[in-house]
Amino acid sequence: MFDAATTKETTRFEGLVTVEDTGLAGMITIRGARSEIGGAMSDTVGLPVPETLRVTTDGRRSLAWMSPDELMLFCGHEEAADLAARLAEATARAHALILDMSDARTLFTLTGAEASLREVLAKLTPADMRTQAFPRGMIRRTRLAQVSGAIWWADDGSLRVMCFRSVADYVRGLLCHAAHPASWVGHFRD
Repeated sequence: MFDAATTKETTRFEGLVTVEDTGLAGMITIRGARSEIGGAMSDTVGLPVPETLRVTTDGRRSLAWMSPDELMLFCGHEEAADLAARLAEATARAHALILDMSDARTLFTLTGAEASLREVLAKLTPADMRTQAFPRGMIRRTRLAQVSGAIWWADDGSLRVMCFRSVADYVRGLLCHAAHPASWVGHFRD
């Protein structure tokens, strides 16, 4: 087996915003009808099922809406395999899929002024980054230049960016380039 790894470059980049690879994180895909698996899943992970386009969190784990029949559980990397097994057992009687995706995805954290965070992502995604279209607490799947990803607001006001690990170096480069001070456009204001 291969050892788990983060992106090749894990140093911080500080520009209009700070870009950091969050390191190893547990990520479990949960597919199934909420009516069939919602209760068992909530009991197992200790989080309520989020509303559409939202994320619920307890500070240690987060549960994100990804599509009408898909959720993503974020947890500690070390607990992901056990938690996925417990979820599979709890939902065994339902038509469901529980899959540990921890080694397939990478997370980045962007911190800084809200206007700067919106500015950086607006350069990379076709998604509307205005406050009324992408309020705090929202998650959305989108494109990041040439690759797919997901972006959401964390409770602390930072942004999280998720992408496939195979394109993590590319996405890190995009984020750092878009956050370079010389790239300021000034569309968003604090």
